[in-house]
Amino acid sequence: MLELWPIAVLGFLGSFGHCLGMCGPLTVAFSLSSTTADKKQPQGFRLFLNHLLLNLGRILSYALVGAAIGGVGSVAIAGGQIAGIGSELRRAIAIIAGIVLILLGLRQSMPDLFPRLPVLHPLAPSNWHDRLNAGMTKLAQQKKWWTPACLGMVWGLIPCGFLYVAQIKAAETVSPILGATTMLAFGLGTLPTMVGVGLFAASLSADRRSQLYRLGGWVTLTIGILTLARTGEMVDYTGYGSLFCLMLALVARPISRLWPSPLRYRRVLGVGAFVLAAAHAGYALDHTLNWNIEALFFMLPLHQLGMGSGILAFALMVPGAATSFDRLQQSLGKRWRQIHLLAVPALVLVAIHAIAIGSHYLGALQWTTAVKFRSALLAAIALGVLLLRLRQTWSLFSAEKFYTAPIKPKE
Repeated sequence: MLELWPIAVLGFLGSFGHCLGMCGPLTVAFSLSSTTADKKQPQGFRLFLNHLLLNLGRILSYALVGAAIGGVGSVAIAGGQIAGIGSELRRAIAIIAGIVLILLGLRQSMPDLFPRLPVLHPLAPSNWHDRLNAGMTKLAQQKKWWTPACLGMVWGLIPCGFLYVAQIKAAETVSPILGATTMLAFGLGTLPTMVGVGLFAASLSADRRSQLYRLGGWVTLTIGILTLARTGEMVDYTGYGSLFCLMLALVARPISRLWPSPLRYRRVLGVGAFVLAAAHAGYALDHTLNWNIEALFFMLPLHQLGMGSGILAFALMVPGAATSFDRLQQSLGKRWRQIHLLAVPALVLVAIHAIAIGSHYLGALQWTTAVKFRSALLAAIALGVLLLRLRQTWSLFSAEKFYTAPIKPKE
């Protein structure tokens, strides 16, 4: 039962940012329409009741979806796919939830920095929100008491990146009842903010909504990191996740003619690599070293090499993450590119760190044939990333026409 508190707190804190920014306009539209429909009681009990029914309908939809998702999870556990708290599937669920929260938090806290991610904002590229506004305006003018509740149930089925996280947690319960309860707790957590927005829509300025939206982004980002921190073997997941994001960010430009998407989200990938690396370093410092830095000097020489290269790689990533802003890019000129080219030696050091320090995947101290093969494969992939950045590599295979050269920065 205590596990319901974190999901309720997530809904409450996240609603100040994500829900307010994404669903606030819909609530405001409904509020203004309700006021127009009943001019005799524009701000009284009728308005409060309408918004309460609207949000209760939304929460009911959450609970029904949670029950269905939990039912799917119960089928998985019956088939032996989820074999306890430490199972790989449970860890994967927690990792996905944490990463989604981190991406949402980064997008909310720095909305001008990152483009919208279609997976997290499925309705953003379309005019669905405009249609929903029009639908709310029309339906809210009807005076039947059940209209807001039905409208809320439809609203609760709208895809939403923040909602995905709660649904992932509902799937982890592997029970229809607990899945519904999880989504119910999440929905109740969002209730105070969404009802409050409806009641005080006129007094909440666009600037204030923007400030709360960004503040909620930092809260969401923090919760995402904490979610990863609670995951078993998080050191491996975050470390290799950071390495993957870093590799994809480095090849995004040269392969953009063949695959343009990574270039569009290169900034997300770069900052994401840094955030995952920070979580990786923090987890290792707390769980592996117990905040005892002197323990590094008592490690095996190979492990000291791995730790040293990892620390240096993280240090090289800091300047790039700190200058990932358009304003700094313009003011720094050529130096901005030089700063971000530090990611290239960082990749080399990260690969050395992963191979030398060992992990769940690379086999730690046991240099078996399989471990040597995986280590060689990782080194080959890292080398391939570096070679893809060179025009000469593409010319060697007569594929220079597919190569995208770097843009020369302005003075």
